[in-house]
Amino acid sequence: MMTIVSSTRSFLKNEDGVTAIEYGLIAALIAVAVIAVVTTIGTRLNVAFQSICTKLNNNTACT
Repeated sequence: MMTIVSSTRSFLKNEDGVTAIEYGLIAALIAVAVIAVVTTIGTRLNVAFQSICTKLNNNTACT
């Protein structure tokens, strides 16, 4: 009976898995930030290229 209680306490005090979870959360946060930045830059580039295309084609819409 004491070995079960001792093993359970040892398992609950073990913090090795916590580090892996923290690294996973950090990686996920970085991925979300990169996706947000790339999406914003992509949208702005699209607007800029559409504007250039429209000006080059005498205000004719570009596809």
